[in-house]
Amino acid sequence: MKTYLVGGAVRDELLGRPIKERDYVVVGSTIAEMNKLGYQQVGSDFPVFLHPVSKDEHALARTERKSGQGYTGFICDFGPQTTLEEDLLRRDLTVNAIAKDTDGTLIDPFGGQQDITNRVLRHVSAAFSEDPLRVLRVARFAARYQDYGFTIADETWQLMKRMVIEGELQTLTKERIWLEIEKTLDDRGFGHFLSTIATLGALANVAPYIPKWNNSIHEQYQAALTQFKGDKTQDQLAQFCLALHFSGTSIAQLADAKSLKVPNNYIESTKELLLNLPKIEKKNKKPDDWLEILQNLDAWRRPEKLTRFCYICSKVSDNLQALCDKLRLNFLATSNIDVQQIIHEGYQGKEIQAQLKQRRLKAIQN
Repeated sequence: MKTYLVGGAVRDELLGRPIKERDYVVVGSTIAEMNKLGYQQVGSDFPVFLHPVSKDEHALARTERKSGQGYTGFICDFGPQTTLEEDLLRRDLTVNAIAKDTDGTLIDPFGGQQDITNRVLRHVSAAFSEDPLRVLRVARFAARYQDYGFTIADETWQLMKRMVIEGELQTLTKERIWLEIEKTLDDRGFGHFLSTIATLGALANVAPYIPKWNNSIHEQYQAALTQFKGDKTQDQLAQFCLALHFSGTSIAQLADAKSLKVPNNYIESTKELLLNLPKIEKKNKKPDDWLEILQNLDAWRRPEKLTRFCYICSKVSDNLQALCDKLRLNFLATSNIDVQQIIHEGYQGKEIQAQLKQRRLKAIQN
């Protein structure tokens, strides 16, 4: 039984990047032996175990055979006879097909180290085309390592294009597509991801709610991203919302996003931006305009929506930052108006809302 560090941990170590998680492949072992040694089995499709102390994932070396459509249509074969090289052969990119022995020796049968040096993302074998999810993964890796100058090898690019043309991406589930998008949002690489997908002609398969993506849109988007200083959740929402804003997504197109498994908070945040951005940018606004924005955001009941909207707007331009500061001041000025006091004064029915609006308008400053 031999254990090797594999995949992303080896790749990122060679790049000098922090290692987020460590995955291992085990050669020459069996399920029974792993259980006997105290590993906890968690894999259902193929044997994956958690180390009894570190909880790092350890998978038995395996091979894969295509058995159907899509990224799930595979039969996995494993056993003590499966070699390390056979396991590495099934992986997507050469940079992900490097293993490290416990003594530090690197096992690199497919030239991954050279591709890391040359900053190239290259597929390991023709089996790459059997898994359409790998098109999205390569786009995500290209985005993640944009600052390192990685490019996609021409032969890999041509293979990805052929997979798109042949409709392979249509076999991907909506949930799995969103998971890849979420991962690239986590890497702050959504714009670069979209550029790759759009150039491949796969935007309609991956994000049909984004009508277009070109160099001009990408440049605007990336300029906005340089100002991101918020927490991860805010930044992920802002990346998504601003991509749709700069690409010209309409409210109608946004409605399709829910059926594509985009989470509600992303849809809600984007709708707020698309609906209220033209209103806050309007010249010569009157108190009615400020009030309408606050009402659209349901700011008095859900002030966190106002905070979210202003955070996203602040990334578009300094002018919008100043306008949002004024919006916050008008929110504070209208927050102390007490509905119960209006009722206590004897107003009833529709008169209550009319008085509330009137008093809020009076409190708002242009």
